[in-house]
Amino acid sequence: MTASNEYAKVGEFKPLDLLAVAGAREVNDGDVVFAGTGLPMLAIGLAQNENAPTARCVYEGGSIDGRPIDTPTSVGDARCIYQASRAGGLYEAFYGQLHSGYVDLGFLGGAEIDKYGNLNTTYVGTPLNPIMRFTGSGGNADILSFAKRTVLIMVQEKRRFTEELEYVTSPGWRVKKWPSGKYVPKQAVYGKFFKGGPSACITDMAIFRFDENGEMYLDTVHPGFSVEDVKNNVGFDLNVTRCSGETKPPTYRQLEILYNVVDPEGIFLP
Repeated sequence: MTASNEYAKVGEFKPLDLLAVAGAREVNDGDVVFAGTGLPMLAIGLAQNENAPTARCVYEGGSIDGRPIDTPTSVGDARCIYQASRAGGLYEAFYGQLHSGYVDLGFLGGAEIDKYGNLNTTYVGTPLNPIMRFTGSGGNADILSFAKRTVLIMVQEKRRFTEELEYVTSPGWRVKKWPSGKYVPKQAVYGKFFKGGPSACITDMAIFRFDENGEMYLDTVHPGFSVEDVKNNVGFDLNVTRCSGETKPPTYRQLEILYNVVDPEGIFLP
């Protein structure tokens, strides 16, 4: 593999590679990034080795500003604390950093999402008779509420991109205000506690962003897919007029960093 900044061709990278690279591109130099297990670790690791060398990572398990030699197996792995500024716990990560307003960027996944970036990670069906139960919030609601920006990473399926969530675990840009049940801007509900919301949603087909009204629109389509492919896998009326073209593939240099520096043991990259 040539470690150049030329873009890799289709067939020379996997979908997971593109997801990790797209996530890394969302990290700004100097950001404080709140990361969970899996793909977020690949994204922040790549960013720190390329476009955002001074970005600092808060792992959900409590380590702050660690620089693991290679990718930990989870946020609870002892490797997270290598060269860390602080080795704390959940209280330090969530209250000391996230709730206190220090986190610039968080990474999240979800089972369902609506056009306002609200997430469901709780169940589908009804509370008393769920068709399927998921993991619940597990910090998901906190991150989407208190990080200044949040990048959502999900599998692209029509049933996951839905007009109305069966349960709102985590609030996006617009939420229902009771007793009316009407959607209002999250800032109107949160008041002085409002920090931000989702800035992008990255899937295995495309990258979505949110407009000034908090509604999702199509930004770029991944190589090998079309705008129609994306529209057919979204369960609501999607704005595609702002699509700027094709998502940039990984560069050969980014692939080399991912496989030889960030995850040489193949923990998340098969």
